[in-house]
Amino acid sequence: QVHLAESGGGLVQAGGSLRLSCAFSEPTYAIGWFRQVPGKERELVAAITWNSGRIYYTDSVKGRFTISRSNAKNTMYLQMNNLQPDDTAVYFCAADPRLLVHSAYTYWGLGTQVTVTS
Repeated sequence: QVHLAESGGGLVQAGGSLRLSCAFSEPTYAIGWFRQVPGKERELVAAITWNSGRIYYTDSVKGRFTISRSNAKNTMYLQMNNLQPDDTAVYFCAADPRLLVHSAYTYWGLGTQVTVTS
C-alpha cells in the first residue's frame, strides 16, 4: 500500500503561481500529477520516474509547470507558473511502479483544489 497526500492548492489570479506538494510513502514508484474538472476525464499533467530520470508533461503545461521530487523528503512537487483559468481543477497525485502516460496508476491521493481567477 502506497500512501499519498497532496497539499498546496488554493486560489490565485491569472498569471500567478502555486506549488503543489505530494507526500508519498514509497520512493521507488513513479508519480504523476493529474487534474480533473467536473464532467471531464482525469487528465495527466506531468509525471516523473522514481529517480527523476524521465519526466513527462502534457503539451498545455510545457514551459509553465515543473515537476520534481525529493526522495530524501518523500515529497514530489509541481511548480505551476503563469496559471490560467483553464488550469482550474482538482489536482491529484498518483503512484505506480512504472511511469504511465494514462490514468491507470495504482495508488491515488485525495486531491487538492486549484482555482485560477481571471
